[in-house]
Amino acid sequence: MAPGKREVLKNWLRHLPALVGLVLLVGAIYVVQREFRHLSLKDIGEALRAIPAGALVFSFVWTIVSYFILTFYDRLGTIYAGHKVAYGRVAFASFCAYALSHNLGFAAVSGAAVRYRLYAHWGLTPLQIGKTVAFCSLTFTLGGLVLGGAILFLEPRAIPFFGQHLPVMALYGVGALLWAVVLAYVTLARALGHIRLFGHIINLPGWRMAIVQVLLATVDVATTATIFFALLPSAPGLTWLIFLGVYVASYTAGLAANLPGGIGVFDTAMLFGLSPYMGAPAIIGAILVFRLYYYVIPLFLAGSLFAGNEILLRGGGLLRHVGKLAPFQAIGRWSEPDFAVTAATGAVGVCGALMLCLGVLAPQTDFSWLDPDYAALANQAGQFVPSLIGAGLVLMAIGLSHRVNLAWVLTILLLIAGAAFAATQTNRLWVVGILVLTTLLLAPFRACFYRHAHMLTGPLQPGSALSLIVLVVCLLALAIARSQTHGLQNNAFWMVIISRQEPASVRFAVAIAVLLGLTALWLLVRPGRVRYLPWDSNARELLRRLGARPDLAATIGADGLIMGETEQAGIPFRRCGRVLLGLGDPAGDDSDRVSAVWRLCDLARQEGLDPAVWRAGPELLKIYGDLGLAALPLGEDGLPLPESAGDTPCVGQYLVCVAERDLNLLLPVLPKLARAQHSIERASA
Repeated sequence: MAPGKREVLKNWLRHLPALVGLVLLVGAIYVVQREFRHLSLKDIGEALRAIPAGALVFSFVWTIVSYFILTFYDRLGTIYAGHKVAYGRVAFASFCAYALSHNLGFAAVSGAAVRYRLYAHWGLTPLQIGKTVAFCSLTFTLGGLVLGGAILFLEPRAIPFFGQHLPVMALYGVGALLWAVVLAYVTLARALGHIRLFGHIINLPGWRMAIVQVLLATVDVATTATIFFALLPSAPGLTWLIFLGVYVASYTAGLAANLPGGIGVFDTAMLFGLSPYMGAPAIIGAILVFRLYYYVIPLFLAGSLFAGNEILLRGGGLLRHVGKLAPFQAIGRWSEPDFAVTAATGAVGVCGALMLCLGVLAPQTDFSWLDPDYAALANQAGQFVPSLIGAGLVLMAIGLSHRVNLAWVLTILLLIAGAAFAATQTNRLWVVGILVLTTLLLAPFRACFYRHAHMLTGPLQPGSALSLIVLVVCLLALAIARSQTHGLQNNAFWMVIISRQEPASVRFAVAIAVLLGLTALWLLVRPGRVRYLPWDSNARELLRRLGARPDLAATIGADGLIMGETEQAGIPFRRCGRVLLGLGDPAGDDSDRVSAVWRLCDLARQEGLDPAVWRAGPELLKIYGDLGLAALPLGEDGLPLPESAGDTPCVGQYLVCVAERDLNLLLPVLPKLARAQHSIERASA
């Protein structure tokens, strides 16, 4: 394959997870509006009240059991890594990591960042932590394979959609393939003890531990499904095994969507799979309680425990911050960025879904208590404007997950606007409360959203100008179309599109305007492209003015120089396979060094590479840790120190990288870099 075609294919593959997530989310929205358009808040409320107290208690207890089982993933993982950790510490790390990863989705199914922060403090080396993370991820996968294969053999028709449209023999074949993968894993652990994958040798656990992995993961998935099953009313024909098939398929779809908590996709798949057995209100009621038990409560509990642990580790650091800054600023600067971004993304996504469905949940409005002018404006807007605000919030949640600063600003504005429109609904102050609370929770974390939007990176480009024009035109078109939809009881834009009461021209115009408007908004808000200086005489002179030695980077073979946001600091880099390797900490003004590190990571993501830094100093290790990079201590020769049973030593230089994925790739490169540095140092001496 030609290099150009390989690059195009690489770019498509890099965007494939996001494309799959978008397709699944659009499909979920379509299924909901087609099959469940007559849902009302009253019906859902009655279904929630109908759940027996015993079922609520039973599910809550099984939630505790489920998280208890998950602690043994980490327990076995640390044993496999060669550094056994006390069970209490393992349980704490496991709970915090999984509470985070469950809400983030497949992209962080292992909770790697949390594990690195905690296990590093307890003496595990980065390589040992990487082994633990990989072990936990593999264990989770094994459970899904075992149960998936069992369901495909015993109840193949329970799989939503595919069970009704694929031949039974094809489903049997898929089930046999899933079991074959598990059997091959146990067999290789017994016969070889290691495998070679993509040029790397991976040591497998003993065959006894491999069997324990399979059993443990199978029990874990079955236990989690039981939490949900207990919340459903009894229904003819719905056995636990059939439900397990629906649950595993729905959970897999949620992971594949790569959305926070599989929001929307998991829920719609459950609705679709269980709809032959019971009404939608009962299913939604069970989904709400399940998400509360398994996602929301553990997330906030883990966040509180993690914050308390950080306070104990940092001593009076938080109090000093509060003494110098306003309380909200202090919280924003001190708090753990991963939890802040996760909580913000999830909360804003929920608010967006709430505003999209506000017309279904509360179609009746009463503006008599408002100022007459505002009442007239709100009455004209109906549910059309709130639904557009909801779509904007869902899009902003994606921007927040990419840590875009403009997304943070627009999210605050949309939440305030959404609260203002929600206030026009009588007896809907709870919606206003949720939106205001989300605004207050998001406001202190401005520092966590550091990436510039595409529109704000450099002078206004023709593409950005065109996107702005398209956005304005679409908003004007929607304003005109809104005047044609006042006859609908619920004139949310998506209801207009599917309504048969409106002319086809109006429906088509609204659909195109919303689609183009959201696309234009995303093109403006998406992270801007990071530009770098090619490694030439100008880059070398600039690096020299920043106080660094350009001869080292030149000898090692730098590919370019990336500058901080204010261009007062810079870091040379070179590409090493799938790694973008920074050559030392950024040189220059302290106020701009952190942004240079961020931009290095942004450039790596932009090119589909992993970021890493060789010979990083201890001053910026916290920043590297926040970006998900592990620090491996280096000796004076610039090479990683050998693994030891004791705690990680404190040294003057580190290799920071995604250890579980890139360490084996970088190890052959580092001696060449070290020899180049030594030759320069000898020449200087």
